Amino acid sequence: MNGQPHEAAAEPGLFRLTVRVGYHETDGQRRVHHANYLNYFERSRVEMLRAAGFDYRRFEDHGLMLVVTEMNVRYKGAAQFDDLLRVTTRVKEVRGVRIRHHYEIDRDGELLVAADSTVACVDRTGRVRRLPADWVERFRR
Repeated sequence: MNGQPHEAAAEPGLFRLTVRVGYHETDGQRRVHHANYLNYFERSRVEMLRAAGFDYRRFEDHGLMLVVTEMNVRYKGAAQFDDLLRVTTRVKEVRGVRIRHHYEIDRDGELLVAADSTVACVDRTGRVRRLPADWVERFRR
């Protein structure tokens, strides 16, 4: 699903990504397996960074990475094979070493999944590191 349409909103810290559900992402009932929604969230976070002008690959090449420290998911409906979904990701807070996100996944305006996460910046040894100042500035606006 690389190369899916996405849009950066006029509001900093708000991003929308469109994904089509692949057959391999579904369970025996042709519904998206619950764990695959986490992949949609991650894809949206990375694409949000790209749309904001930040290259996550270079971030990791410099010895830093973002790790999920908390994830809270609320399932309200089920997506199915071949559905076209919109993943909306919003930065709720940026502070020091952490970024808090809120996500919503909808199909034609019907909310299917809502979630909140916290990611933390760490180095290759797992030691907590401050987020780059330009990231903090960009997402605090």
